[in-house]
Parts: sequence; C-alpha cells; structure tokens
Amino acid sequence: MLASNVPSRLAFFFFFTLFAQEVFSQVDSLLIQEGTASFYGRRFHGRKTANGEIFSIDSLTAAHKRLPLGTVVRVINLKNGNSVVVRINDRLPSYSKRQIDVSRAAAERLEMIRDGLAQVRIEAVDLDQLDRLVEYYTDKEHPGLRIRPYHRSILAPRREVDLKLKRVNPRLPPF
Repeated sequence: MLASNVPSRLAFFFFFTLFAQEVFSQVDSLLIQEGTASFYGRRFHGRKTANGEIFSIDSLTAAHKRLPLGTVVRVINLKNGNSVVVRINDRLPSYSKRQIDVSRAAAERLEMIRDGLAQVRIEAVDLDQLDRLVEYYTDKEHPGLRIRPYHRSILAPRREVDLKLKRVNPRLPPF
C-alpha cells in the first residue's frame, strides 16, 4: 500500500518544492537591507534636504546613508507587517546607527510613532528598481546593502502531470 503512494507523494513534493522556491526567491530578491528606522521630528519641517527639496512631514520621503537620491523603496515594519513606499531625498549621517529615517507621514503608516523606532525591512519596489540599483553600484562599494542581480524566470509552457506518472501532457499557458 505504501509503495503505490510513493509516486504521488514524490510528484507533490517536487511540485511544492519548485513552487515554493520560485515564490520565496522572488520575494527575497527584493531585499536591500534590514535594520532600525526612526522618523523625522517637526524641527526639520521646512528645511532643505540633500537633494534640495524642502522637507515636509506630510510627504512620503526618507533619508538613507547610501541609497541614491531619488530611489523608491518599500519599508516594512517587521513588528506589524505595515508597509509604505517612500522616495529617498535626504542623507543620514555616516555615524548613525539607524538604516533609514522616514517622514512623519510614512511613520504613521508604519504605526511606529508611539515607539519612535522600528525594526524594518527595506526592499526595492520592483525588479526594475533593483536593476537600476545593481547598475548604480556596479563599480561602487555598498557595505550593509544587499544589492545583487536577480535573474528573471523564463515563461515556459505549463505541463499537466499524470499522477500515475505514465505520461506528461504539455499545455500552453493562456494569454
């Protein structure tokens, strides 16, 4: 009885392994950095940022030590799962122990106002943004940042697998 169940278990195991690997690798590939986030206080409202803009506590912007100005990233609060998309428009001091300093509006969306600090995950918003970062850092050092190329999947025809493992039926994906 156990031997007749082995092929179906193997098929399920291989399917699950391939599916899980694809999903987890794509999510993990967007990671740039994890660490501590804080938020700008009111005293910075109306002052110039590193790129020359006037800072507003109501904007969805952030300061980072190394990411290029203008980079758009997703910041995820690891405690509650809330996330916000911000644009890097300012610099943190090189001696800072924080990884990112977000505006008050972004901090409210992350629900970190009360605590003041939060453990966060900083991600590229999509693979195109990640490609731009890889290109930017080609000949530059990037300590503390996880910038590496992501090799995109190639769309292959779907196949239906007969669980009895007697035949494979190729079927093109619907477009």
